[in-house]
Amino acid sequence: MAKKKTTVFKIIAISVIYLSAAAAAIYLITNYLNQPSFVRYPAFGIPVPVNYNIHGIDVSHHQAAINWDDVVAMQDKNIKIGFTFIKATEGLGNVDVSYRRNWLKAKEANIPRGAYHFFICSKSGKAQAENFIQTVTLEKGDMPPVLDIEQTNGASVADIQQRAKDWLVMIEKQYKVKPVIYTNVDFYQNFLAGKFDDYPLWVAHYLAQDKPRIKRKWLFWQYNEAGHVNGINAYVDFNAFNGDSTDFKNLLVK
Repeated sequence: MAKKKTTVFKIIAISVIYLSAAAAAIYLITNYLNQPSFVRYPAFGIPVPVNYNIHGIDVSHHQAAINWDDVVAMQDKNIKIGFTFIKATEGLGNVDVSYRRNWLKAKEANIPRGAYHFFICSKSGKAQAENFIQTVTLEKGDMPPVLDIEQTNGASVADIQQRAKDWLVMIEKQYKVKPVIYTNVDFYQNFLAGKFDDYPLWVAHYLAQDKPRIKRKWLFWQYNEAGHVNGINAYVDFNAFNGDSTDFKNLLVK
Protein backbone atom coordinates (compact mmCIF):
# COMPACT_ATOMS: atom_id res chain seq x y z
CA MET A 1 0.00 0.00 0.00
CA ALA A 2 2.84 2.41 0.91
CA LYS A 3 4.60 1.58 -2.36
CA LYS A 4 1.41 2.34 -4.30
CA LYS A 5 1.09 5.73 -2.56
CA THR A 6 4.70 6.56 -3.38
CA THR A 7 4.06 5.75 -7.04
CA VAL A 8 0.98 8.00 -7.09
CA PHE A 9 2.92 10.88 -5.52
CA LYS A 10 5.70 10.46 -8.11
CA ILE A 11 3.18 10.59 -10.94
CA ILE A 12 1.58 13.71 -9.47
CA ALA A 13 4.95 15.39 -8.94
CA ILE A 14 6.11 14.60 -12.48
CA SER A 15 2.79 15.84 -13.88
CA VAL A 16 3.11 19.11 -11.96
CA ILE A 17 6.67 19.58 -13.27
CA TYR A 18 5.60 18.94 -16.87
CA LEU A 19 2.59 21.23 -16.57
CA SER A 20 4.73 23.99 -15.06
CA ALA A 21 7.28 23.63 -17.84
CA ALA A 22 4.55 23.72 -20.49
CA ALA A 23 2.98 26.80 -18.93
CA ALA A 24 6.35 28.55 -18.83
CA ALA A 25 7.04 27.63 -22.45
CA ILE A 26 3.62 28.91 -23.55
CA TYR A 27 4.22 32.17 -21.65
CA LEU A 28 7.64 32.70 -23.22
CA ILE A 29 6.44 31.90 -26.74
CA THR A 30 3.38 34.13 -26.38
CA ASN A 31 5.48 36.94 -24.96
CA TYR A 32 7.95 36.63 -27.84
CA LEU A 33 5.25 36.58 -30.51
CA ASN A 34 3.48 39.56 -28.99
CA GLN A 35 6.53 41.74 -28.47
CA PRO A 36 6.41 44.94 -30.53
CA SER A 37 8.35 44.99 -33.79
CA PHE A 38 8.93 48.71 -33.26
CA VAL A 39 9.72 50.51 -30.01
CA ARG A 40 9.62 54.28 -29.79
CA TYR A 41 12.93 55.83 -28.84
CA PRO A 42 12.16 59.32 -27.48
CA ALA A 43 15.59 60.82 -28.16
CA PHE A 44 15.43 59.84 -31.83
CA GLY A 45 11.77 60.82 -32.07
CA ILE A 46 10.79 57.75 -34.10
CA PRO A 47 9.85 54.09 -33.66
CA VAL A 48 12.88 51.84 -34.22
CA PRO A 49 12.67 48.18 -35.34
CA VAL A 50 13.98 46.18 -32.39
CA ASN A 51 15.02 43.08 -34.32
CA TYR A 52 18.15 44.76 -35.74
CA ASN A 53 21.25 45.67 -33.76
CA ILE A 54 23.03 48.06 -36.12
CA HIS A 55 21.37 51.33 -37.13
CA GLY A 56 22.61 54.26 -39.19
CA ILE A 57 21.68 57.40 -41.07
CA ASP A 58 22.10 58.88 -44.53
CA VAL A 59 22.83 62.55 -45.12
CA SER A 60 23.38 65.19 -47.79
CA HIS A 61 23.42 68.98 -48.04
CA HIS A 62 19.83 68.93 -46.77
CA GLN A 63 21.19 68.31 -43.26
CA ALA A 64 23.51 71.37 -43.53
CA ALA A 65 26.57 71.48 -41.23
CA ILE A 66 26.73 68.37 -39.05
CA ASN A 67 28.55 67.99 -35.74
CA TRP A 68 29.73 64.42 -36.19
CA ASP A 69 31.11 64.09 -32.67
CA ASP A 70 27.60 64.73 -31.32
CA VAL A 71 26.18 62.19 -33.77
CA VAL A 72 28.54 59.47 -32.60
CA ALA A 73 28.08 60.29 -28.91
CA MET A 74 24.28 60.06 -29.00
CA GLN A 75 22.62 56.97 -27.54
CA ASP A 76 19.05 56.10 -26.58
CA LYS A 77 18.76 52.87 -24.59
CA ASN A 78 20.82 50.39 -26.62
CA ILE A 79 20.70 52.22 -29.96
CA LYS A 80 23.59 54.28 -31.34
CA ILE A 81 24.40 55.56 -34.83
CA GLY A 82 26.61 52.81 -36.23
CA PHE A 83 27.18 54.01 -39.81
CA THR A 84 26.37 56.77 -42.27
CA PHE A 85 25.79 57.00 -46.00
CA ILE A 86 26.84 60.37 -47.45
CA LYS A 87 25.67 61.83 -50.74
CA ALA A 88 28.68 62.41 -52.99
CA THR A 89 27.48 63.06 -56.53
CA GLU A 90 24.43 63.48 -58.74
CA GLY A 91 24.08 63.09 -62.50
CA LEU A 92 26.92 64.05 -64.81
CA GLY A 93 28.88 66.75 -63.04
CA ASN A 94 27.28 67.60 -59.73
CA VAL A 95 29.02 67.11 -56.40
CA ASP A 96 27.00 67.54 -53.20
CA VAL A 97 28.14 70.77 -51.55
CA SER A 98 28.40 69.08 -48.14
CA TYR A 99 30.11 65.92 -49.36
CA ARG A 100 33.76 66.74 -48.73
CA ARG A 101 33.15 68.09 -45.23
CA ASN A 102 30.86 65.20 -44.28
CA TRP A 103 33.29 62.64 -45.69
CA LEU A 104 36.22 64.07 -43.74
CA LYS A 105 34.40 64.73 -40.47
CA ALA A 106 32.70 61.31 -40.41
CA LYS A 107 36.13 59.73 -40.76
CA GLU A 108 37.50 61.86 -37.93
CA ALA A 109 34.58 60.84 -35.73
CA ASN A 110 35.38 57.19 -36.47
CA ILE A 111 31.98 56.30 -37.85
CA PRO A 112 31.84 53.85 -40.79
CA ARG A 113 30.94 55.84 -43.90
CA GLY A 114 29.71 55.12 -47.41
CA ALA A 115 29.27 57.37 -50.44
CA TYR A 116 26.26 57.35 -52.75
CA HIS A 117 25.49 58.69 -56.22
CA PHE A 118 22.03 60.03 -57.09
CA PHE A 119 21.35 58.55 -60.51
CA ILE A 120 19.67 60.40 -63.38
CA CYS A 121 18.19 57.69 -65.58
CA SER A 122 18.01 59.90 -68.68
CA LYS A 123 21.81 60.39 -68.65
CA SER A 124 24.76 58.14 -69.51
CA GLY A 125 25.54 55.62 -66.80
CA LYS A 126 29.21 55.60 -67.76
CA ALA A 127 29.52 59.39 -67.56
CA GLN A 128 27.81 59.37 -64.17
CA ALA A 129 30.21 56.70 -62.97
CA GLU A 130 33.11 58.93 -64.02
CA ASN A 131 31.66 61.74 -61.94
CA PHE A 132 31.60 59.48 -58.88
CA ILE A 133 35.07 58.06 -59.50
CA GLN A 134 36.59 61.52 -59.88
CA THR A 135 35.01 62.58 -56.58
CA VAL A 136 35.19 59.60 -54.21
CA THR A 137 38.26 57.86 -52.86
CA LEU A 138 37.49 54.85 -50.72
CA GLU A 139 39.71 53.76 -47.84
CA LYS A 140 39.97 50.66 -45.70
CA GLY A 141 36.95 50.49 -43.41
CA ASP A 142 34.59 52.38 -45.73
CA MET A 143 31.33 50.86 -46.98
CA PRO A 144 30.82 49.95 -50.65
CA PRO A 145 29.65 52.62 -53.14
CA VAL A 146 25.91 53.06 -53.56
CA LEU A 147 23.78 53.68 -56.65
CA ASP A 148 20.72 55.69 -55.57
CA ILE A 149 18.17 55.03 -58.34
CA GLU A 150 14.55 55.99 -57.69
CA GLN A 151 13.27 58.16 -60.57
CA THR A 152 12.79 57.26 -64.23
CA ASN A 153 13.38 60.78 -65.60
CA GLY A 154 11.34 59.73 -68.63
CA ALA A 155 13.70 56.89 -69.60
CA SER A 156 12.44 53.53 -70.84
CA VAL A 157 12.82 50.37 -68.80
CA ALA A 158 15.51 49.09 -71.16
CA ASP A 159 17.50 52.33 -70.95
CA ILE A 160 17.19 52.46 -67.17
CA GLN A 161 18.52 48.94 -66.84
CA GLN A 162 21.37 49.41 -69.31
CA ARG A 163 22.54 52.74 -67.87
CA ALA A 164 22.34 51.45 -64.31
CA LYS A 165 24.33 48.38 -65.33
CA ASP A 166 26.97 50.56 -66.98
CA TRP A 167 27.39 52.53 -63.74
CA LEU A 168 27.58 49.43 -61.56
CA VAL A 169 30.11 47.66 -63.78
CA MET A 170 32.44 50.67 -63.97
CA ILE A 171 32.24 51.29 -60.23
CA GLU A 172 32.96 47.65 -59.35
CA LYS A 173 35.94 47.63 -61.70
CA GLN A 174 37.29 50.84 -60.17
CA TYR A 175 36.87 50.03 -56.47
CA LYS A 176 37.13 46.22 -56.59
CA VAL A 177 33.97 45.83 -54.51
CA LYS A 178 30.37 45.12 -55.49
CA PRO A 179 28.24 48.29 -55.29
CA VAL A 180 24.98 48.50 -53.36
CA ILE A 181 21.71 49.52 -55.04
CA TYR A 182 19.44 51.91 -53.13
CA THR A 183 15.81 52.27 -54.20
CA ASN A 184 12.26 51.90 -52.94
CA VAL A 185 10.19 48.74 -53.12
CA ASP A 186 7.98 49.82 -56.03
CA PHE A 187 10.83 51.11 -58.20
CA TYR A 188 12.78 47.90 -57.71
CA GLN A 189 9.84 45.69 -58.59
CA ASN A 190 8.83 47.78 -61.63
CA PHE A 191 12.24 48.51 -63.17
CA LEU A 192 15.04 46.41 -61.68
CA ALA A 193 13.71 43.05 -60.48
CA GLY A 194 15.20 40.04 -62.23
CA LYS A 195 18.11 42.03 -63.66
CA PHE A 196 19.97 43.17 -60.54
CA ASP A 197 19.12 40.54 -57.96
CA ASP A 198 22.79 39.66 -57.42
CA TYR A 199 23.60 43.16 -56.15
CA PRO A 200 23.30 44.02 -52.44
CA LEU A 201 20.09 45.97 -51.88
CA TRP A 202 19.41 48.97 -49.65
CA VAL A 203 15.63 49.32 -49.76
CA ALA A 204 13.39 52.17 -48.65
CA HIS A 205 10.03 51.16 -47.22
CA TYR A 206 8.34 53.20 -44.51
CA LEU A 207 5.57 52.17 -42.13
CA ALA A 208 6.47 48.48 -42.35
CA GLN A 209 6.32 46.60 -39.05
CA ASP A 210 9.30 44.26 -39.04
CA LYS A 211 10.91 44.26 -42.49
CA PRO A 212 10.46 45.85 -45.93
CA ARG A 213 7.80 44.44 -48.24
CA ILE A 214 10.10 42.84 -50.79
CA LYS A 215 10.69 39.19 -51.63
CA ARG A 216 14.39 39.26 -52.42
CA LYS A 217 17.25 39.41 -49.91
CA TRP A 218 18.22 42.87 -48.72
CA LEU A 219 21.19 44.37 -46.85
CA PHE A 220 19.97 47.75 -45.56
CA TRP A 221 16.47 48.97 -44.81
CA GLN A 222 15.58 52.68 -44.73
CA TYR A 223 12.63 52.56 -42.36
CA ASN A 224 12.05 56.20 -41.41
CA GLU A 225 12.76 59.63 -42.89
CA ALA A 226 12.00 61.86 -39.90
CA GLY A 227 14.48 60.92 -37.19
CA HIS A 228 16.24 63.31 -34.83
CA VAL A 229 19.97 63.09 -34.13
CA ASN A 230 22.13 65.28 -31.94
CA GLY A 231 24.43 67.44 -34.03
CA ILE A 232 22.01 67.61 -36.98
CA ASN A 233 19.49 70.44 -37.24
CA ALA A 234 17.14 68.68 -39.67
CA TYR A 235 15.18 65.46 -40.09
CA VAL A 236 17.34 62.43 -40.87
CA ASP A 237 16.69 59.11 -42.64
CA PHE A 238 17.19 56.08 -40.39
CA ASN A 239 18.38 52.69 -41.62
CA ALA A 240 18.87 49.19 -40.22
CA PHE A 241 21.58 46.72 -41.24
CA ASN A 242 20.38 43.18 -41.88
CA GLY A 243 23.08 41.26 -40.04
CA ASP A 244 25.33 41.16 -36.98
CA SER A 245 28.60 42.93 -36.22
CA THR A 246 30.64 40.26 -38.01
CA ASP A 247 28.51 40.59 -41.15
CA PHE A 248 28.95 44.36 -41.03
CA LYS A 249 32.70 44.11 -40.62
CA ASN A 250 32.90 41.75 -43.60
CA LEU A 251 31.02 44.30 -45.71
CA LEU A 252 33.63 47.01 -45.26
CA VAL A 253 36.38 47.72 -47.78
CA LYS A 254 39.51 45.71 -46.96
